Amino acid sequence: MKSEIITIGDELLIGQVVDTNSAWMAQELNKIGITVNRINSIADNHDQIIQTLHEISERADVIFITGGLGPTRDDITKVALCDYFDSPLVFDQTSFENIQRIFNLRGYTMTEVNRKQAEIPACAEALQNIHGTAPGMLFRQKGKLYFSMPGVPFEMKALMTDHVLPMIKSLSKQVILHKTILTQGVGESFLADKIKDWESALPPHIKLAYLPQPGLVRLRLSSTGPSREILQKELDEKVALLYTLIDEYIFGEDDDNLETVIGNILKDQNLTLSTAESCTGGYIAHLITSIPGSSAYFNGSIVSYSNLVKINTLKVKPETLEKFGAVSQETVIEMAEGVKKALSTDCSIAVSGIAGPDGGTPDKPVGTVWIAISTPNKETMVKKFLFGEHRERNIRRSALAALDMLRKQLVNT
Repeated sequence: MKSEIITIGDELLIGQVVDTNSAWMAQELNKIGITVNRINSIADNHDQIIQTLHEISERADVIFITGGLGPTRDDITKVALCDYFDSPLVFDQTSFENIQRIFNLRGYTMTEVNRKQAEIPACAEALQNIHGTAPGMLFRQKGKLYFSMPGVPFEMKALMTDHVLPMIKSLSKQVILHKTILTQGVGESFLADKIKDWESALPPHIKLAYLPQPGLVRLRLSSTGPSREILQKELDEKVALLYTLIDEYIFGEDDDNLETVIGNILKDQNLTLSTAESCTGGYIAHLITSIPGSSAYFNGSIVSYSNLVKINTLKVKPETLEKFGAVSQETVIEMAEGVKKALSTDCSIAVSGIAGPDGGTPDKPVGTVWIAISTPNKETMVKKFLFGEHRERNIRRSALAALDMLRKQLVNT
């Protein structure tokens, strides 16, 4: 079954509001076997709404519309729907009672504008919005379903969950399954070459997508068919084979992230961690402490942005900095050992580099980063990276590389 999503609002097209509705809807629709073929963002424009509906009705079986159902003049979706379906507005008593309930609950006085929100096209079925004053609407025409919902995310989600998804769940005869494998430390093209034979052997109903971002590449397998059990078994077999090919680069699956993976490993091994950060400016500590419960294994961080802090707090030798520089193997090793001692931890991460855009030299160009990892049972691991010229990407890539280095050290202990 094919579906499309229409999000309506000038604010989406000027970048003032990010369209999170479509992403959430697409995820939920996939779970019940509904394929989203296209997402359309359009302006609050009467003619454009009608034209888009005409175009989509030729392609899709189910159309989902969000936005433009508020009480103000710029909310014109309902008027456009009346014209598209050639249907007048009628007063819906149940919707009015819901609006009254909400106003009474909030202690507000209802105006005539709010009362008009209870008017819906005569051909529509009202979908009661318990969280807001704009009812959702269902239209049926020529075997197709049109769902119109408010653009406010929590109102739309409630309508989808309470009304729309249960209504259309039985309409789909297919199952859609996704499996995402998360990799770090390998580029997209190298990864593609590494698994090209495995990818070529995938059956037609299993699609592979490469989803790169700074420091990571996600491999998403999407499988479509009539049987969930058969698809799941097949996906499990393909993923197991993938592990035999690129196990060294895989750190997790689906919604995992490196900071969560690291936290679980540290807790399982009853270890503590500290960080000494120069070019990352505390970003590694930020990632680690973004995980609830991280205080069980993370003692703290020293952001040693200046050489003075490296010397006085981390006890990096002045002669080391003088001879090798702040961005060097020798310095990050001393940083890692210094922060571990200063904060009394079992493990430590130290990072020093040139994030950019300035500060590079012929010997140490922008993007040069040294990372050291110290753990209880192994010699301090140190590695040099050349990440590139973009400051924000360098910081992100440095942090992820450091976390993955620690992960490998701990799982191979």
